[in-house]
Amino acid sequence: MNRVLLKLSGEALAGEKKQGFDEKTVYDVAGQVKKILDKGIQLCVVIGGGNFWRGRTSENMDRVKADSIGMLATVMNCIYTADAFRVFGIKSHIMTPFACGTMTELFNRDKAVEYMEQGEVVFFAGGIGHPYFSTDMATVLMAVEVKADVVLSAKAIDGVYDSDPKTNPNAKKYDSMQMKDIVDNKLGVIDLASAVLAMENKMPMMLFGLNGEDSIVKAVTGGFTGTYVNV
Repeated sequence: MNRVLLKLSGEALAGEKKQGFDEKTVYDVAGQVKKILDKGIQLCVVIGGGNFWRGRTSENMDRVKADSIGMLATVMNCIYTADAFRVFGIKSHIMTPFACGTMTELFNRDKAVEYMEQGEVVFFAGGIGHPYFSTDMATVLMAVEVKADVVLSAKAIDGVYDSDPKTNPNAKKYDSMQMKDIVDNKLGVIDLASAVLAMENKMPMMLFGLNGEDSIVKAVTGGFTGTYVNV
């Protein structure tokens, strides 16, 4: 692998608290990213906002406003995580599709690639800047734009199952599968529009549990135990 996009779920970053940040978890992520960068692998990051806001569960709020709050939640997550990266000596940049004063810089594909080629990390915050699209879409879109080799999707669950393992103790985990299976069976691993975009642009994904020991490092160096989604 030469360049990877790391997708972190907000829920996973919150740890057992389910909300906000779990500092130990975030610092563990930073330490693993440092190991990956030291191997010469370029890396960019998208973070979900579920540890702060899940506006789509509200039936009373305007969808556009709810999604706007969700976009800002991802910006907060990136600011926090970027500072954790700083502690480990990792230089990073936060890019957004809309202006956020001096806190971020506007997305520029060429600049993002230049940063990564210099060994620096780029955070893509704020989704794609429009409502009705999830951070899954931002993940696949950014991975395609910067020509990442694969999406590393670190979640609160350790792979793709044939049913919800929280409610079904006999749920079967897939070691590998096709993106087409996610689309055809509506497995809900990522939203359908994002899965179709990944399939059309041949962008594979590796889905795994963030809380596994060195799970991010193992995804790129060996010992991966999650689900590989081929295209």
